[in-house]
Amino acid sequence: MNRVAIVGGGPAGMLAGIYAAQNGNEVHLFEKNEKLGKKLYITGKGRCNVTNACDTEELFPAVMSNGKFLYSAFYTYNSHDVMEFFEKAGVPLKVERGNRVFPVSDHSSDIIRALERKLKQEGVKIHLNTEVKRILASDGTVAGVELSDGRIVDADDVIIATGGLSYPSTGSTGDGYRFARETGHKVTELKPSLVPLKTKEEYIPRLQGLSLRNTGLTVKNGKKVLYKDFGEMMFTHFGVTGPMILSASAHIGKALEKGELSAFLDLKPALTHEQLDARILREFDAAPNKQFKNVIGVLFPSSLTPVIMELGGISPDKVIHEISREERLRFGALIKAFPFTIVGMGEFKEAIITRGGISVKEIDPGTMESKIMKCLYFIGEVLDLDAVTGGYNLQIAWSTAYLAGNAVG
Repeated sequence: MNRVAIVGGGPAGMLAGIYAAQNGNEVHLFEKNEKLGKKLYITGKGRCNVTNACDTEELFPAVMSNGKFLYSAFYTYNSHDVMEFFEKAGVPLKVERGNRVFPVSDHSSDIIRALERKLKQEGVKIHLNTEVKRILASDGTVAGVELSDGRIVDADDVIIATGGLSYPSTGSTGDGYRFARETGHKVTELKPSLVPLKTKEEYIPRLQGLSLRNTGLTVKNGKKVLYKDFGEMMFTHFGVTGPMILSASAHIGKALEKGELSAFLDLKPALTHEQLDARILREFDAAPNKQFKNVIGVLFPSSLTPVIMELGGISPDKVIHEISREERLRFGALIKAFPFTIVGMGEFKEAIITRGGISVKEIDPGTMESKIMKCLYFIGEVLDLDAVTGGYNLQIAWSTAYLAGNAVG
């Protein structure tokens, strides 16, 4: 029987612990927080988007960094395996828009409790409020861990599942990257990903709190389209956020490091330019003697109307029948491409995940074992792997954890 030490009690650490114990190992799980799954608790706004119920081959396009590395992981343990695991563990699941999978209860605590139950059933020894300070090694093979109080825990295998740098308040303080460097591994540049975006224009903060559903977004670098999507977003005091914006941040991060990007919202994506013009004409024909400001408001939420009118170039007091066709078409074009400039990304404290991490070139894709140090494994967000929103990042955690949990011993 091998003794396995797992550092980090998040989703990857917990699942790896369950499978490692099922295979007859003595498993010790070390978590520096007072409870397990602290970050998992707040994922999906507290609802926990467990995975994405797409076909396995559809997982790869959602991965932004090193998708090919995950070939073995995804095909060995896919989203349907994850769903089966939780259903059997007593958590009924549901599939929502975009194949996002949630517990029927909408409570992330149900997912954490199910993992805790399985850990206890399998006899995993859980050490809370216990911080690992150092990974111990001898002759190129892992030997155990040293705790912050100086205690030494011998281990035949060590699995690092410490997460990234996102949401540092949950304990993600980059310990895993330090362990990796200290054991001779390369860590790529670390950046926040799945974050709100900062904008330049003074009119964006004026829209603070306004949420838009069913909105189109296009982000360009010059004439080149970097990202195009459709969904929900919200204006903030510094820029824009929401599911569609967070996903955009994963796609545009590298380009944004080189300079500002232009973005456009399609406020009426269900209508073509011609259909929108016909709609505006109907409003105009119904009130030819009213002022522009008293007619156009029916098309937008009230807080958006003054900003749209400012940008639209038509005087608010102009009488409808005096508005030219050119003015009307220009106004319609603005509705289909409401402009703003992206100047930066949010910080790690706002980021859902970390871009960058332990170089996957130094990790065996079939087991998650280090190629540099025997019996040392890295799983989950600590690796240089990240994906868009929709349950894909948790799927990376589950799949890599499954491989390591079954490889130890």
